[in-house]
Amino acid sequence: MSTLNKKLIVFGTGKIAEVVSYYATHECGYAIAAYCVDAKFKTTDIFCGQPVVSFEEVEKTFSPAHHAMFIALGYHQLNALRQQKYEQALAKGYELVNIISPHCLLPANVKVGQNCFIMPPALLHPCVEIGNNVFIWSGAMVGHHSVVEDHCWLTSSCQVSGNVRVGQNSFLAVNVTVGHSVTIGKKCFLGANTLVTKNLEDGQVVIAESSKPIRLNSEQFLRVSGFSSL
Repeated sequence: MSTLNKKLIVFGTGKIAEVVSYYATHECGYAIAAYCVDAKFKTTDIFCGQPVVSFEEVEKTFSPAHHAMFIALGYHQLNALRQQKYEQALAKGYELVNIISPHCLLPANVKVGQNCFIMPPALLHPCVEIGNNVFIWSGAMVGHHSVVEDHCWLTSSCQVSGNVRVGQNSFLAVNVTVGHSVTIGKKCFLGANTLVTKNLEDGQVVIAESSKPIRLNSEQFLRVSGFSSL
């Protein structure tokens, strides 16, 4: 049975699952049959108009033979929780699908694993390789011949230059810029607005200092700057 002929089970009932569900149904042609979560976190029987079942027993009602799955979790513990559920879903026998908006217009030679989410207008150059369980948000760019390994998270508007390798389970925040031919180790955390031009070892953290507010309040600033007259 082809993937699109299978109804979809989405793991998760949070904001990420809601965003993923929009693209799954409105742009990728999937029909969502149900949602699932671990039994101890099940707080509702209905989410986005569909039943919520426990992950421990999901296959009893929604068999892997007739249903595919997508793990719609965030970057908790540097994506380790999503990785764990990804591996458990595979062990149950589910096919894990990609939710990739057709508006992303991926080049034909881009390689993408499974359980990947790519939101428009992300831009991927030719000759890019994306591993399994990778989330790429709107406005992110991945340059030519770059590799993003398994279980990574690229947030909106981050910029990955050409010939870069991003190690598995790494997180790139808003407006991160990674220079050409840089290697990012595994489990690295790159905070908002950071610039990385040298290789990073596994587990390194790079953050940029937050901009300090000026002494004037907003009304005073508008008066002295002439901004409101522009």
